[in-house]
Amino acid sequence: QVQLVESGGGLVQPGGSLRLSCTGSGSAFSNVVMGWYRQAPGKQRELVARISSSKSTRYAESVKGRFTISRDNTKNTVYLQMNSLKPEDTAVYYCNAGKSWATRGDYWGQGTQVTVSS
Repeated sequence: QVQLVESGGGLVQPGGSLRLSCTGSGSAFSNVVMGWYRQAPGKQRELVARISSSKSTRYAESVKGRFTISRDNTKNTVYLQMNSLKPEDTAVYYCNAGKSWATRGDYWGQGTQVTVSS
């Protein structure tokens, strides 16, 4: 069983930055594929970024060059650094954990709201 707790959301102006954190419980965190997904009102949940246990990464086209996912296995934590934020980045961001690189994992955090607005 993996429990995930996110933090770091909030209100930011367009062009600003935020860093999200997700801390997981469990002894095998370093072997788990971690990801960030987001869901805007009226839209499906979509992949933002993923990072493997070996720190390979994958990004949605819409965030490439602006967002960076990273992990610190000593702290059981994955981060999402978000720069040059746009209003269309507004969503609830969810941390995700699982065993497979091919599919989203089974474990979710509670979500953290990110609002980009002037």
